[in-house]
Amino acid sequence: MTFFPADIIEQTQRIITDFSARGLMVSTAESCTGGLIAGALTEISGSSAVVDRGFVTYTNDAKMDMIGVTTATLIAHGAVSRETALQMVHGALYRSQAAVAVAVTGIAGPGGGSTDKPVGLVHLAAKSRSGKIIHREMHYGDIGRTEVRLATIRTALDMLVEAAD
Repeated sequence: MTFFPADIIEQTQRIITDFSARGLMVSTAESCTGGLIAGALTEISGSSAVVDRGFVTYTNDAKMDMIGVTTATLIAHGAVSRETALQMVHGALYRSQAAVAVAVTGIAGPGGGSTDKPVGLVHLAAKSRSGKIIHREMHYGDIGRTEVRLATIRTALDMLVEAAD
């Protein structure tokens, strides 16, 4: 039995197999997913060859303390922003042994949204040590907390693959 839907398990299996063969390790920095991306990756046997570490940075203090997001960024742009996601992924990459990292910050709901930042808004970033940087602003909509988080995991896993290529 697994906690995750079959498509996510298949996606993580492919990543673990491919990254292991290539000698690539990953790290994650997660806010709205609360560690579920790392959890999905570590659901797969053999993941210890690929998953270096995960940072669950749910609060602004955690984002600053653990992965170096600046106070200025949080004040100017907020926790759910492109700028914060990019600083999160940078911190996750360079405070780990990973070759590639992914970071997510968003509003899973059901509360917490606003006109400017509605429920279902998630900023994701992926970065590799070779210099590739990817950002995506996703508007999943008010589809329910679990579905926003699952959709975020799927997008984040796709971005890990894209950043590693």
